[in-house]
Amino acid sequence: MTNKLQQYFPMIRTEEEVLSEINSRSHLKQMYEEWEGEEQRGFLDFVTGAKGVKMMYDFISKEILNPEIYKERVEEFISLLLGQNVKILEVLPNEETGLSDGYSILIMDIVVELENGSIVNLEIQKNGYMFPGERSACYSADLLLRQYRRVRMRNKEEGQKKKSCYRDIKDVYTIVLFETSPSELHRFRDRYLHHFEQTSDSGAKMNLLQKYLFVALDNFRSIKHNESSKMVINNRLEAWLAFMCMDDPDDILRIIESCPDFKEMYEQIYDICRNLDGVMRMFSKELQELDRNSVELMVDEMQKDLDKTREKLVETRKKVEIQNQELVKKNEKIETQNLQLMDTRKEIELLKKELENMKKLYEENK
Repeated sequence: MTNKLQQYFPMIRTEEEVLSEINSRSHLKQMYEEWEGEEQRGFLDFVTGAKGVKMMYDFISKEILNPEIYKERVEEFISLLLGQNVKILEVLPNEETGLSDGYSILIMDIVVELENGSIVNLEIQKNGYMFPGERSACYSADLLLRQYRRVRMRNKEEGQKKKSCYRDIKDVYTIVLFETSPSELHRFRDRYLHHFEQTSDSGAKMNLLQKYLFVALDNFRSIKHNESSKMVINNRLEAWLAFMCMDDPDDILRIIESCPDFKEMYEQIYDICRNLDGVMRMFSKELQELDRNSVELMVDEMQKDLDKTREKLVETRKKVEIQNQELVKKNEKIETQNLQLMDTRKEIELLKKELENMKKLYEENK
């Protein structure tokens, strides 16, 4: 049975054709049978276009947005995100960062140097890290240091003085797209673009170079689907964001109707899907990464809970110490009162003796 997308993309195979090839090749059949039922269904829906396709697979996003092959695509996407026209001068190796996460929740991570000298780090994440601000700040600092080193090296090669390199350093941009955004961004359901940069509380202006953009794709989906029964694409940025995160066939058709040139990228994806051997291997790898990422998120959650427990413990200890100090003061006061009471009793005893002596003298002199 032909689905909606097969009418637009005839290269999409039917579920029967896909299963027939899988069953005819022993290693593919073994791989397929190792998956859970839900994973099998997800794979079939993906390669047959039953539920459309989105970019939230590492091997897909890296193929479609490879800046070394499709520079104009990446330039347009970054330009729309930053609100300024950019040109990519060079693609930089992201291995230089030295900030490996061990387990990575990243779907895609590319670093490019723009024509004006700025550096952009573009990431796509399935799930937001527990500490997205702290992590992004560390990566931004690393980008800034990398640019400083590059500028210093260039100036040295050109025979310039080292002091001039600070003046030559340009902005560094950290752009993160979240499929499932962090809880802090969920507080702003009506916003999907969040720009950050350092500002002064006095109003003084100073360019501190580090800029951030967090894109909450889950908020974007909710907003577009709540606006009307039929999703409307208003501009190229919305088309790109919808392309990145929406996989419903009706949404895909609306993206193509709004921006016909996006059809070429979908055709490229479905051509990739025809190579079952390669796609199944990459899909298996995605599932393994997802499991590892789930473990890391669980560890982050546990660490967060542990940090909260420690904070509560510190607060409890402070309260106990205050209570102990108050108790010590009360005990000291009681002790003082006891001593005063003992002194009073001694005085009473002395007075009693004096009274008895006076009585005796009185009786004797009577």
